[in-house]
Amino acid sequence: MSNAARRKPKLRSKISSIALTTMMLFSPLSANAALTIYNGQHKAATIALIDAFTAKTNIEVESRQGSSNELAHQIVEEGKRSPADIIYTEESTPLIMLANKGLLATIDATALENIPAEYRDQDGNWVGLLARSRVIAYNKETIRPDQLPTSVHDLTDAKWKDQFAFVKTSGAFQKQLSAMIKLEGKEKATAWLEGLSKNGKVYRHNKAALDAVERGDMPFALINNYYWDSMAREKGADNLNSALYFMGTNDLGDLVTVSGAAILASSKNLDEAQQFMAFATGAEGQKILTDQSAQYPLNQSVDTNGLKPFSELTPPNGTLDLGEYSDGKAAVELLQEVGLL
Repeated sequence: MSNAARRKPKLRSKISSIALTTMMLFSPLSANAALTIYNGQHKAATIALIDAFTAKTNIEVESRQGSSNELAHQIVEEGKRSPADIIYTEESTPLIMLANKGLLATIDATALENIPAEYRDQDGNWVGLLARSRVIAYNKETIRPDQLPTSVHDLTDAKWKDQFAFVKTSGAFQKQLSAMIKLEGKEKATAWLEGLSKNGKVYRHNKAALDAVERGDMPFALINNYYWDSMAREKGADNLNSALYFMGTNDLGDLVTVSGAAILASSKNLDEAQQFMAFATGAEGQKILTDQSAQYPLNQSVDTNGLKPFSELTPPNGTLDLGEYSDGKAAVELLQEVGLL
């Protein structure tokens, strides 16, 4: 097992209240549902995947939506009583936590072999389904690509004051910060946050930050690729005032993170759950997910449908984040220290 898989994230002290809140948001289970998925990923894409799976297999699936961390903590609270068969998360960290607690079943080779080994758990407890890259979205009329920073650390320079947007509450932004703390140390991460606090403009949502760039209110914004790629698919890239910029320097500005799924060891529907995982990792399921969400399919046989080729992405250290850079608690604490939360 990898070092990342051995690390056990500390649980918050208020897990019970979080789990209760999440449970109250759920609708009752369908009487015909054979599978229950706790879904922390994009709702529309997951529903499209479920509908296609049901049409193909006649297996009914109930989806319960929530944040990935809350859903994972609820599974810990529920233990063997959990109604969930599968959990699908925005990032791999919650899956690593559940694997460390022995709450996940081994996924069949049929599904695992659809995804390269570097994008899944070495012990077969979870598998990556999609990836996304951190990027800069910029206004083409306001700034040229050759004027944009080549590192996120450049943004601490006073020349960038009031020139960019960021979303401090975004999970992806906090993942960047977690990676910076891990790779470069707390001192450098603190200086970066202080620089962003002075120079950048905070937006509540990534879509709002992108819209500000599209309108010309901000020259550029730090976002995930799929926000812009989804807009480009809807309106046509040539019709947009904005474009994507990848730093291409193995910088944290190009961090790539992975979403994954796992089967619970307590599932009473293991055969159906294994069928779902095979479908989700197979070419048909992967195409549905990437077409719906504008994220990268991890099944290498599936076309990225207009996204920048996955092979051309340049994440820090040349690797994807499979949980080894994740420490959400450290990121939140640092944001609080700097006064951003």
